Amino acid sequence: LVKSISEGNPAKIIQEYIASPLLWGIHVGAESKYNAVVDLENAKAAISRFGSGSHLMAYVNAQNESWNTGNLQFAVINNLDGAITALTTGTADYFMWEHFTTKPLVDKGTFRRLDDCPTPWPCFVIAATNKFLMENYAVLKHILEVINLYTKEFKQIPSIDRTLSNRYEQQLEDIQKWLALTRWSQTQITTQTLDKVQDTLIDLKLIDRNLNYEDIVTN
Repeated sequence: LVKSISEGNPAKIIQEYIASPLLWGIHVGAESKYNAVVDLENAKAAISRFGSGSHLMAYVNAQNESWNTGNLQFAVINNLDGAITALTTGTADYFMWEHFTTKPLVDKGTFRRLDDCPTPWPCFVIAATNKFLMENYAVLKHILEVINLYTKEFKQIPSIDRTLSNRYEQQLEDIQKWLALTRWSQTQITTQTLDKVQDTLIDLKLIDRNLNYEDIVTN
């Protein structure tokens, strides 16, 4: 979203929604020759689209591994089904996607997960277009009040782990781990966090300048 706003998208961040990092798994096909993240330096990354999270995280991972990001190669696969096809047929070598979403594919042996790469910032925000903000401020304030009321107590809902496990067909222990890792927020994203996001995007040459805090967020 920060990248999109820097490119002219008339929108603002209203509030941080998830305060914890998102855990991205680094996956290869079951029969892949690659056995460690270090082996992927000159391999081709499957991404859903350019500018997507899978695209951005390939850069973050490359930076973490001290690779030359200018040498990264990509294959656009559109969605998770496309990633399965690409990694199975060899048209791409690895795929970064949220750890728990892909866990069933790892359990089934479709993918092998070599490691995890957490985002270096909070992973979800609540945002709105400038037009909506101007025309529906009272409605938006009420929406936030409802969301924040429920997220404060979400983990205390009786048997929420079993409910989510059944609803999303995930192993109970995986849901429990996800709940332990995930922290909901009821406050605005901080200046320090936003500066870190923009500095990282500049380092990765995905944006060309830092915007002021008030150009990206609203209070």
